[in-house]
Amino acid sequence: MTSHTLLRSLISASSVPGASMAVIRDGALTMTAVGVRDNVKGEPVDDQTVFDAASLSKPMVAYAVLQLVDAGMINLDEALSAYVSPIVEDSPAAARITTRHILTHTSGLPNLWSKDPPQVHFHPGTRFSYSSVGFSYLQRAIEAITGESLETNMKRLVFEPLGMRSSSFEWQHQFANNVAQPHENDERLEKHHPPRASASYSLQTTATDYGAFLAAVLSGDRLQEATSKQWLSPAINATKGTAEHLESLPTESEKDIGWGLGWGLELSRCTFFQWGKISGVRAFVMGSRLERSGVVLFANSNTGLRLMSDIVCAVLPGEHPAIQWLQTCVSED
Repeated sequence: MTSHTLLRSLISASSVPGASMAVIRDGALTMTAVGVRDNVKGEPVDDQTVFDAASLSKPMVAYAVLQLVDAGMINLDEALSAYVSPIVEDSPAAARITTRHILTHTSGLPNLWSKDPPQVHFHPGTRFSYSSVGFSYLQRAIEAITGESLETNMKRLVFEPLGMRSSSFEWQHQFANNVAQPHENDERLEKHHPPRASASYSLQTTATDYGAFLAAVLSGDRLQEATSKQWLSPAINATKGTAEHLESLPTESEKDIGWGLGWGLELSRCTFFQWGKISGVRAFVMGSRLERSGVVLFANSNTGLRLMSDIVCAVLPGEHPAIQWLQTCVSED
């Protein structure tokens, strides 16, 4: 079965209006796009359709940060409070948060912002709890250290070197001509336009562009060898059955799922992964340097992660504990 036939069959069975996918097999990149970007207008998805990447933003920011590490501008283990005020005032724990803590999701910060000020729920570096708030704090530090906006840093370090001409952490008006509208349970939603660049979620991109980034991850392009290796080396194991765990010590950790410097890791498979979720959009990426292969998938529906198991197994055959973990952790709400 071809990738196009498989993806078309899967979106039909999963009530997904449209999807775009980049596949790398043994270093060769191919593109597949199926369905519609808007179930009202019926306009087709193609390989230049712009999607919300959601949390697929995070590994790309990590890539830029590690280039700054190689350039001597950032020390992974230096407290970010040396450059910006701590994210929680008068908190000794917050003042100790480092870049490494944020990239490995061990900062102790919550995943999402709420009406209450954030707090550090455990000593940084001691355990895993997924945190988008942490990436917002890291963004402030990056901008202070470089004297440039996140968008400018990403253009210089990622988009321009990798030829990603349809990517931005800020909404661009030209995207409106070919953008995927979000859908919740078959109902079309208005497209979210990020009010400002956000390191945790605001990347607007195509599967073609993200495929170019995935190729750079697989090859270790633009990173020193030791840094590239550390990027995909496990620093801590994920918590059993949940991504966010703040209030008490977890009773059990995932034996085969860890976290590196911005990537989730399947420890026995030596694969890396990340998922994305915002209203009406789902995204997923997984790759293996050993197999020189990987896949990135964007879907304009809250049911989009239903596609990931069959797609991943077609590209990287075998058992994938990350898929089982995400099926538990990531809801369709």
